[in-house]
Amino acid sequence: MADMLSYRTLQHEGSDEIIINKSRFIGYGTPCQTEEEALAFLNRIRQKHQDATHNCYAYIIGQNAGIMRYSDDGEPGGTAGMPIIEVLKNRRLVNCAVVVTRYFGGVLLGAGGLVRAYTQGCKIATDASTIVVMRRSEQYMIEVDYSTWQRLSHYLQGIECQILHNEFGVNVVTTLLIRADQRDDILESITRLSDGQAEILPDGISYSAWPDPSDDT
Repeated sequence: MADMLSYRTLQHEGSDEIIINKSRFIGYGTPCQTEEEALAFLNRIRQKHQDATHNCYAYIIGQNAGIMRYSDDGEPGGTAGMPIIEVLKNRRLVNCAVVVTRYFGGVLLGAGGLVRAYTQGCKIATDASTIVVMRRSEQYMIEVDYSTWQRLSHYLQGIECQILHNEFGVNVVTTLLIRADQRDDILESITRLSDGQAEILPDGISYSAWPDPSDDT
């Protein structure tokens, strides 16, 4: 199967908390590439909050969401782990894990209240961890002379790309990261504006974070 061109995930580990009817809910989110990484994250949060009433969690691993796990950790069935994983699914997030830690405040929330609380706990965790789109990206080293560099630099400032490094020697060598789905158009434009004189060398393929333009809630 060909690699997917993009997937949505969390950019970094983050956390936030809310108080609901005297119960404290702390949401933690993190990116992870394997189930082992997700479980290590869960165990670390459990160790940090050994005195908590519950450490409920969910994680989705694989660009095609091949692994999905969740746990209510003692809360009534379907009131904690399921709401957490539903937020991840609704936000189309993969390769990430969320733990929502609860310190009971003495007021029962009821099934509906728990679902709303853990839903909100997951939302604040993913917000704090920053949702990004990881797109299949290609890196190139592009060498041009100085007169061409002026035109190339102006062109690059007007497109979606990441200039990783510029080296100014006899010629200018710029290291450029572009989305795979935009490769043909960008490289053709560079060739055209340089009158075919640009030396373009591929320098690797990866999945890299790009801004997410969606307005998901």
